[in-house]
Amino acid sequence: MSEKKSGRDVVYMSPNQKALKRLLKNKAAILGLVIICLAVLIAIFAYAIVPDSSPNANEQILEIATERPGFTIDMLKVRKNRGVNEVGFFGKLIGGRENVHELVPINAHSFEGENVIVNRYTGPESEGKMDTFNLADIVFPLSVEDPSISRVGEQLEFKALGNEKNLVSISDLRQQVEQNNIKSQTYLLGTDKFGRDNLSRLILGVRVSLSVGLVAVLISLLIGITLGALAGYYRGWVDEVIMWIINVFWSIPLLLWVFALVLALGREFWQIFLAVGLVMWVEVARIVRGQFFSIREKEFVEAAQSMGFSDMRTIFKHILPNIVGPIIVITAANFASAIIIEAGLSFLGIGVQPPKPSWGTTLNEYYKYIGSEKSFLAILPGLAILILTLGFNLVGNGIRDALDVRSKA
Repeated sequence: MSEKKSGRDVVYMSPNQKALKRLLKNKAAILGLVIICLAVLIAIFAYAIVPDSSPNANEQILEIATERPGFTIDMLKVRKNRGVNEVGFFGKLIGGRENVHELVPINAHSFEGENVIVNRYTGPESEGKMDTFNLADIVFPLSVEDPSISRVGEQLEFKALGNEKNLVSISDLRQQVEQNNIKSQTYLLGTDKFGRDNLSRLILGVRVSLSVGLVAVLISLLIGITLGALAGYYRGWVDEVIMWIINVFWSIPLLLWVFALVLALGREFWQIFLAVGLVMWVEVARIVRGQFFSIREKEFVEAAQSMGFSDMRTIFKHILPNIVGPIIVITAANFASAIIIEAGLSFLGIGVQPPKPSWGTTLNEYYKYIGSEKSFLAILPGLAILILTLGFNLVGNGIRDALDVRSKA
C-alpha cells in the first residue's frame, strides 16, 4: 500500500515488516545468523564430511595414538570376519556407518605367495614389526564356522560369510589388495590418545552442542512460559507461590543446580539435556511474568475476557503472541548459555560421556598442551565454542534491537 505525499511515494509497513527490515540492516546479526546456519548444516551433514564416519568417530587405532597434525600413514584395510550392519545414505547421516574393514597402519608391504607381508607401524621411534595376512582374509569376510583357507594351484579356496564356497586366483586377489585395500590416510589435526581422528571428533562436536542447546531451550521454554504466564495472568497467591519457587532457584548458582541434577539423574546423553533445561527456565519465567503484567490490562485482553473466552485461550492465543519478541531474545541467550554449560560439564568430566565427542571433553584432553607446539588442539574446540555462542548472542541482540520501537527503520 502506498500513498502520494509531496511528490514522493510513502510506503506503509507493519511493525513486523519494520522489525525485519531493521534486522536485515544489522550486519552483526546477519553474521550471527550465517554462523548458526553453517553450524546447523555441519551438524546435519557431519557424517558425510568427516574423514572417520564411524559412529561417534570412534575408530580406534592404538598404534597411531597422539600422532602430530598432518600425520600420514598407509593403511591396510582388512575385511572384518563378521557381518556389519549396512545403512543407507540417510542412515549414515543420522548415526554414522561402521567400517567393514579393520585398519592396520603399515610402513611397507610385499607379496609372498598367497600372503601379504607388512611392516606394521608401531610408533615414530620404532622400526615396526613384521606381520602376515592371507590375501583372502584381507579381501573377504571369512566364515566363522570354517575360516580355513586352502591353496589349489594358483587359486585360494575358502568359505565366506554364509558358508558360501569361493575359488579366487591369487593374482586377482593381489590386484584387489593393491587397488582397494591399501590406502594413504592423512590426519590433518592428528590423533587422540586412542588413535581417533581429532578433526572428525571436532566436527561431530557441533552436533552435541546444538542438540543440548535445542533440547535444553525447549524444556526451559515449556516450563518458563507456563509458570511465567500463570503468575503474570492470575497474580495473587498464584504469583506468590511461583515467585517463591523462582527465588529459590535464583538463590542457588546455576552450575550447582546442574551438578546436583546431573549427579541425581545420571550422565546419559538425554539426562544432560534435561539437567541443563531444568535450570534455565527461571529467566524465561521472569521475563514472561513481567510481560504479562504489562499486557494484562490492555483493552484487547479485557475484550477477550468480556466475550467469555477461557483463561487458557486468553493466555496462549491473545497475550502470548504479543510477547514473542522478548521470548526469542531470551531463547537465543539461553541457547548460547546451554552450549557453554554443556562444554563446562564435559570439561569437568560429568557431562556428555565418551565415546560421544564433545568440545568440552576435547578441551579437557588437550588443555595441558597450551604453550606448546600442539596448543591449537585445545584452542580449536575453545574457538568453536566461542564462535557458536557468539553467533547466538549476535542474533539475539539483533532481534532485540529490531523489536525496539524507538529504532528507526
